Amino acid sequence: MTDVTEGAPAPDFELETADGPVRLADFAGKTLVLYFYPKDDTTGCTREAQDFTALATEFAKAGAAIVGVSKDSVKSHAKFAAKYGLGVILGSDPEGAVIERYGSWVEKTLYGRNYMGIDRSTFLIRDGRIARIWRKVRVPNHAQQVLEAVQAL
Repeated sequence: MTDVTEGAPAPDFELETADGPVRLADFAGKTLVLYFYPKDDTTGCTREAQDFTALATEFAKAGAAIVGVSKDSVKSHAKFAAKYGLGVILGSDPEGAVIERYGSWVEKTLYGRNYMGIDRSTFLIRDGRIARIWRKVRVPNHAQQVLEAVQAL
């Protein structure tokens, strides 16, 4: 895992999406909101994707693209996006390489049992550098907080 801190270069990535591959380089000179979430079509993840979708035009006005990432397949992402009318790019990272590069593959505890899983986290990337990091994200109002951070850049 690379040292992912605010001000550091964003770790490179290439992810498959329903519309073909998406890479960090595609956003050179632009602003990118890269968020990691545990699973398609679960309560918190659906709400988070819907919140980002609801604000997508505001993000676009501020010059920012949004990419959500989980280990789910491209097919699962397509079904998830269609079911909820999502307006964000969903990247598939089945091996978890990108998730690990961003330090979002962490030990979690549920009912006293430890396991590895995706830390709900968001990275605001501008010109290839990390401008802001949110870890252990709570979904309510998160998309709005990210939008405000984008607008403040």
